[in-house]
Amino acid sequence: MLKERFGFIGGGKMGEALVKGILKAKLSSADKIIVGDPLKERVLLLEKETGIKTTQNNKEIVQNADLIILAVKPNTVGGVLKELKDSITKKHLIVSIAAGIPIAFIESSLKPGCRVIRVMPNTPCLVGETAAGFALGTNATEADGKLVSTILSAVGKCFLLDEKLLDTVTGLSGSGPAFVYMVIEALSDGGVKMGLTRDVATKLAAQTVLGSAKMVLESGIHIGELKDFVTSPGGTTIEGIHALEKGGLRTALIDAVEAATLKSKKLGEAFSKKA
Repeated sequence: MLKERFGFIGGGKMGEALVKGILKAKLSSADKIIVGDPLKERVLLLEKETGIKTTQNNKEIVQNADLIILAVKPNTVGGVLKELKDSITKKHLIVSIAAGIPIAFIESSLKPGCRVIRVMPNTPCLVGETAAGFALGTNATEADGKLVSTILSAVGKCFLLDEKLLDTVTGLSGSGPAFVYMVIEALSDGGVKMGLTRDVATKLAAQTVLGSAKMVLESGIHIGELKDFVTSPGGTTIEGIHALEKGGLRTALIDAVEAATLKSKKLGEAFSKKA
């Protein structure tokens, strides 16, 4: 269990996922986590579900936390930082999960010397399976990086990267769960079309994606070779693959990652100019 106290500014879906992931991994106890959100019903629900402390006063979060997670929408980051500029010190580690917001903007909005790390996690951290990338700010130390790596590794997999690559992480693994859910839903629809009940079809589809992903991560075998394991000459799988190729599945997914990445870059451009 970590000694640091956690403060979350923002209690939306991503903040909730991280809080529950941290608690599930036993990295912290509920009494060392405080979450703030402008929606009172939201923080009350989180308090009821997890036992954490909650508030609607951001300055109270800063006073009661060592590691502060900015889990707010990108368009509200500037206002939050302006409000807290005089409260945040070098003793705090600021971890931003706001999509597209560059480290330079956050650092320029705070007092000189503040420690900042930018992270792009995703919602599967709720079940201990996040896929995340993170980048260190100018004043963040090696120990800060190890701390964030420890947190993220306890709820999935993470990679220390150049900040310029975090937009791509946003497009791939940040937005990726939504793309995968669409794939699972479509596979389930196919099962229903061919006679399975919705419940059985969805569970078979989800388990198939889960098992296939584990094969990729744990076997060390190239994904093309894994695909060939399933593909017999003249068999059912090659017929399905042919249908997917005609439907443009690969191109659609590549385009989806590209579109989400470019959107993340666009979100950050305005803030880069202000930094």
